Amino acid sequence: MASRIEDYALIGDCQTGALVARDGSIDWLCFPRFDSPACFAALLGTPENGRWQMAPQAEVRSVRRRYRDGTLVLETEFETDEGKACVIDFMPPRTTAPDVIRIVEGREGQVPMRMELEIRFDYGSIIPWVRRRDGGIRATAGPDTLYCRGDVDFHGENMHTAADFTIAEGQRKAFCLTWAPTHEEEPSHRDPYEALESTEAWWREWSDRCTYDGHWREPVVRSMITLKALTYTHTGGLVAAATTSLPEHIGGVRNWDYRYCWLRDATFTLYALMTGGYVEEARQWRDWLVNAVAGTPEKIQIMYGLAGERRLTELELGWLSGYEQSSPVRIGNAATEQHQLDVYGEVLDALHFARRVGLPPDENAIRVQNAMLEFLETDWQLPDEGIWEVRGPKRHFVHSKAMAWVAMDRGVKAVEVFGLPGDAAKWRRIRDQIHEEVCAKGFDPELNSFVQYYGASHVDASLLMLPLVGFLPATDPRMVGTVEAIQKRLTRNGFVDRYPTLPEIDGLPPGEGVFLLCNFWLVDNLALLGRTDEAAELFARLLDIRNDVGLLSEEYDVGSGRLVGNFPQAFSHQGLINSARNLSRAGGPAEDRGADEGETPDV
Repeated sequence: MASRIEDYALIGDCQTGALVARDGSIDWLCFPRFDSPACFAALLGTPENGRWQMAPQAEVRSVRRRYRDGTLVLETEFETDEGKACVIDFMPPRTTAPDVIRIVEGREGQVPMRMELEIRFDYGSIIPWVRRRDGGIRATAGPDTLYCRGDVDFHGENMHTAADFTIAEGQRKAFCLTWAPTHEEEPSHRDPYEALESTEAWWREWSDRCTYDGHWREPVVRSMITLKALTYTHTGGLVAAATTSLPEHIGGVRNWDYRYCWLRDATFTLYALMTGGYVEEARQWRDWLVNAVAGTPEKIQIMYGLAGERRLTELELGWLSGYEQSSPVRIGNAATEQHQLDVYGEVLDALHFARRVGLPPDENAIRVQNAMLEFLETDWQLPDEGIWEVRGPKRHFVHSKAMAWVAMDRGVKAVEVFGLPGDAAKWRRIRDQIHEEVCAKGFDPELNSFVQYYGASHVDASLLMLPLVGFLPATDPRMVGTVEAIQKRLTRNGFVDRYPTLPEIDGLPPGEGVFLLCNFWLVDNLALLGRTDEAAELFARLLDIRNDVGLLSEEYDVGSGRLVGNFPQAFSHQGLINSARNLSRAGGPAEDRGADEGETPDV
């Protein structure tokens, strides 16, 4: 029986991550980075494809877990009839070999414990060659080797490694799993207890720099830490989520690989981080961006690998049944071939805001920005696949056109406010032309609402972005009507869907959970409209569906009350951060984004 998606917590070292279930099992781990196939677990809750279990042998009466304050260090406390034992899980930030460290700590009585380690490389398809080493084992499969060391004796059982031991009150026993290339020597052993202290100190130093001081500081800081954990230190890239193929609908086919850097997702995330005072992350991402998109603007992709890789070929792993029989399981993502007009606006908006928070101009970034604008001078008129990456026909999506307007608007401001080179007069003319067309062709007077694409008769939650980027005031009657139409036509039990998921619209079988980011956008719109009680009520409901350690997936299944989709999802956590700011004081991101003034915003 698979654990629920919300039963997992994330640990990571800002280069890769692991998911730890409430029952003490690590069920997803890729070495040495997020998108590596050198994983010992293929999908959550499928032990035949790898896991690392650490739990009491006796019946567990209760489980309590938490992150240590301001860190990504996880504590899971098990209570049994024999006493209490705690498993402390973390990945030390590193410059060398990646480690997962598990420390078992006795808190009451004497608790019999059991460790089981089942290593399966290449998404569960390869059983490694395991050899005994001093203090542990060495598991090798081709280019990848894992070393597991521990303070107890290991033994082999049915193609996996096990250990039985008893932990008494006041005792600690440590275990360390380390990855290294097979052709290199075994990495040096690091003291696990010193690593715990340094890891806590590293995370607390980072989280203490958060400048957010409004209401809901705890969930905001937890979301900031989650976003930081989804960054790739070496390049500044940010993954959309730590996993692949967790279904948007249990048993369905909407199962995608999110372990890549979408330009859109990354800019949304950076905006949230910058509002918390983390400008250095913006500088690192800008460097990644310039390198990743190098070349002609028409060749810019919507997503890249962590180091800027372009070839992200989508494959289906037929030997895997999928999370709760949700297949196919995919690695890679064919959407990388799509043309999505809105990403240009998102990138230019992020660069604009980075300048506003004090990031000095960069010559290469200016060249990339101006090349994008020159490309958009004509490309904005063409149809695209849109923000939701539909696998149906290209269309003139309203959100896409509005984000092309954003690109031109930020280009004009780069010249007029910050003195950067560019043809502000021409971009202003195009900006006004886009605005006029969207208002004429993208608004349906009978619905009294903007629609998903020109000529459509249905709405789309991405329309909620229009006032958030400055395209129209939230109080414009057309936006008021759009919010009302979305609430009437796209909500289930008060939560917002992205759009009607019908084959004729997106080319896929229907059915998915409500998209959490869209719900935070609705919170922002309600706040801008002065409907603050309604906004706060929805925000409270969104906070309530976080799991017990404060994490959100991409979507929420209203009927079953379960989190669905890849996990944890950067989109959802950046939405939480921005909505908290919008509700806690005036001048939050919903009012500030796209502002004309050149002074540093109040972050």
